[in-house]
Parts: sequence; structure tokens; C-alpha cells
Amino acid sequence: MDPGLGRVRVFLMHDDNKPRKLKYNLGPELGERRLLTFGGAYSNHIRAVAEAGRRHGIGTIGVIRGEEHLPLNPVLAHAAACGMTLTYLDRGSYRLKHTPEVQARLRERWGADVVILPEGGSNAAALRGCAELPGEISGAYDVICCPVGTGGTLAGISAGLPEGRRALGFAVLKGAGFLAGEVERLQREAYGRTWSNWAINLDYHFGGYARSTPDLDRFIAKFRVEGVYVAKMLYGILDLARHGAFTPGTRIVAVITGQPLGGPVIAGWPVSGPVIASP
Repeated sequence: MDPGLGRVRVFLMHDDNKPRKLKYNLGPELGERRLLTFGGAYSNHIRAVAEAGRRHGIGTIGVIRGEEHLPLNPVLAHAAACGMTLTYLDRGSYRLKHTPEVQARLRERWGADVVILPEGGSNAAALRGCAELPGEISGAYDVICCPVGTGGTLAGISAGLPEGRRALGFAVLKGAGFLAGEVERLQREAYGRTWSNWAINLDYHFGGYARSTPDLDRFIAKFRVEGVYVAKMLYGILDLARHGAFTPGTRIVAVITGQPLGGPVIAGWPVSGPVIASP
């Protein structure tokens, strides 16, 4: 099969960024306080926080977008089984979840000392975990690519890059121009500075958050890609390579977030080299 990559080489690296984002959010300073966070009904972040809470003996509260639907879907049922307390926020209030007014109401209900973790887990502590990713790559590379939802993974990878490397994120949202500001804000919050070694491509959202198109569906079916956000990134890398966007000889590490690489994650994906690292 002709991968259409020309002289560009792509390496796949599996990295479950949810535990990485939580690593420094679950430190000793949390103490006996409970962790409250946000997500949709099928949120991998909600699942990851619930699992981390069970593993570390931390009380967790999941604020779910929309109304309660019973029976619970598999994601929320698993979160509840891990001990997470589930509560719901109407969509109008959910859009304002970051505001002092909504957070004050949540603290009034759940306790003034509850620790509020943003949706997706992207905060200064999360960046510290994500910044460790480049240092775990053992081979030579030029560019690290990742899907971008909230900007935290990209912001952390950028902060941890060695000199001369760069990071390219693929926005999974439509109208995601604001994410550039979010990456800079997160870097300033975590490190007091920003980096210029990254960029976000906005052209492969395929209709928006959690959305797809027949073209992307065919791509997912052909290569048996698990995860629509990963598929958007991989489609983007291949399309850009075909159109000469990368200098010949460029070595790209594509970070496969949230899914294991054993089995049909990228079956038949035209990778012109081995996996560099699979922690």
C-alpha cells in the first residue's frame, strides 16, 4: 500500500494523557479534600478521574452536562462504581461552569474546600505531567503531533520539547481559534512564560466536537482507527504530508491518546517506521 507520505516518516506513540494530566493534580497537597470535575455523559476524563479517585482513595464528584438519564450509560455506570458522586448541570449553566458564580454555587453545595478541576483536566498541574512526554521518546524526531480539545496536552508537550523540535496540534473543535490563547494562558499559568515551538491546525475538525463526516468515517473504517479525535489527527497528518506541508525527511511522532496500541487501533496505518515509545 502506498501511504502517500513521500519522504516523511510517521511513528506512532501511545500515551494515555488522562492519567498524565492527573499525575500532579493528585499530589499530597490535595489532602482529604474531594475533587470535583466536569464532563459529558461519555467523557473519558470523567472515567479517568473516577478511576484515579478509587485507586488513591480520593472522593470524586462528576458534574455531568445535561439531564440525568437512567439507566446510566457504561461510562457513567463505571464512574459510579468507582465511587464517584454524579450530579448534573443544565446546558446553559454548564457553559458558564468556569465562572465564579457557578463555581460558588458548586462550592456551596459540595463544600468550600472542594478542589475544582477544569473539564478535560487542563490546568497548570496537568501541564507538568504532559511536559514529561517528550523526554520519554527514545528515538530521533522533528515534530510531535497530538489532537487538541482543551489545549493542555499541546501546551505541556511544547513546554517539554528539546531545542529544535516543534509540536503540531490538530483541533477537534469547529471554530477553535481561541485554543491558541488557551495554550498561551496555560503555559503562563504553569511556567510564567510561553513557547513559540507549537502551532494548531484548525482544518480537520470534520464538523466539530465529536462529529464526523462520510470521508472521515471511511478513513476510520479503512484503517480501523479507534477514537474520532485520533482519527482527525491522523487524517490531517496524512493529508498534509500528501500536499507537501512537511519538509522531506521530517520525522513525525503522532501521539495516540487514550487507546492502547496492541490490537486494531491503527490496523493497516501506513507507518514508515516502528513505534518509538509506548509507555
